[in-house]
Amino acid sequence: MSIENLSRRHFLKTSAGMALLGAAAQSFNIRSARAVDASPLSPPNEKIQKARDVALSVLKPSPKDLEHGLELHANSLVFESYGFSPRSAVDGDAFRAAVEAGASDTELVDLREEMSMTRCATNAAERKEFLEAFRAAGVTCVFQNAGEEGNDPTRLMKRLARFTYTTDVMRDELFKAVKPDDIVAAKKQNKLCLYFTANGVPLRQQWNCVRDELGFIRIFHQLGIRMMHLAYNRRNPLGDGCGEATDGGLSDFGHAAVEEMNRVGVIVDVAHSGWRTSLEAAKASKKPMVASHTTAASLHRHFRGKPDEVIRAICDTGGLVGVCCIPRFLGGAGDVSVFLNHIEYLVKKFGPDHVAIGMDVGYSSRNEEAERKKVPKRADGRSALSVSGARWEHLWPPDTTKTAPHAEQSMAWTNWPMFTVGMVQRGFKDSDIQKILGGNILRVARSAWEKQA
Repeated sequence: MSIENLSRRHFLKTSAGMALLGAAAQSFNIRSARAVDASPLSPPNEKIQKARDVALSVLKPSPKDLEHGLELHANSLVFESYGFSPRSAVDGDAFRAAVEAGASDTELVDLREEMSMTRCATNAAERKEFLEAFRAAGVTCVFQNAGEEGNDPTRLMKRLARFTYTTDVMRDELFKAVKPDDIVAAKKQNKLCLYFTANGVPLRQQWNCVRDELGFIRIFHQLGIRMMHLAYNRRNPLGDGCGEATDGGLSDFGHAAVEEMNRVGVIVDVAHSGWRTSLEAAKASKKPMVASHTTAASLHRHFRGKPDEVIRAICDTGGLVGVCCIPRFLGGAGDVSVFLNHIEYLVKKFGPDHVAIGMDVGYSSRNEEAERKKVPKRADGRSALSVSGARWEHLWPPDTTKTAPHAEQSMAWTNWPMFTVGMVQRGFKDSDIQKILGGNILRVARSAWEKQA
């Protein structure tokens, strides 16, 4: 039985299918002023249910569209083009002990990140929370942010090590996908997996010669990284990030980096690159490349979006743009309906073969609030869990965009099934929806893998 054509009976018998129907069906009235009773199962938890209800209140699907959308979602390979698997709660007692032992700000930031990324592998409650959220989302694979922002190899390696550890420990339920066919196999086996991306090109920064400086691209590919940002908001030796007031474009060294990434089999990602840098990278790339989590700047002019000229150049490589779920990047109310407007615009303008979803938001464990209460305050009254000062990559231009209070909940990470319902409502063909849900990014991943040196 193919993953694209599972029968309705099979869908209703699977726990994933019933959970999706149950989570969407409870406590929401559709047209007839009564709840849709698609499944006797309760939703996974109240946090997921609340977010699902908010999305339903915006979309207001008919019972027919709701059922078809949920069934289609469960039967589709869902591969997020960039994002985050569910985040675990910190261990409040262990974190407090580190604070009391005099840990530095840097050590505390590292500890917080490590706990959020690995406790699902070591703590039974967090593993349950992690798997519940993953299953409720109906996602098979996340193109996981597994590298800190920047170009320092040792810094990029931190998240890579943490997610490698998590997938090693949880390999029976969640594994690291090495090649695209692993993702297809995970869907068929009802398992979950992560495909790794990094938020920067690793550079030795010794500046001896171009070949030597770019040598870590191949090494990180061998470690499991399959996609890399050219820039992350700020200017670097490759080109300018989207947060710069001016955009000098792709440097000569940046052209060399794109060529090396093409050769090795690493997907070029310009989601956080400036518009000119993105355009010149697309013209330079000989392989399909992406803006993995962005928006259509024609609908809302924001520096994290991409204008049509850039999107067209990316599509001409055979690549794609993934639409993110950051309300202020989307404009308007910034809710799930606006998010779908961006998808619809891109599909109509550039075709269904070049659109994906890279939410850039994640699910946080319900246990986080209780664990945070165990952590002492700093001398200045701030939580020891907060970051001291803004990291330079996170320096943004002024952004006064205001969005509706319900926007973030309507696009919660576990609301992936609602995105499928919304596309069904808008008359998208099933085959096109499946491309957007995962088929397109799988194709780009295969192109990079199959043609590697």
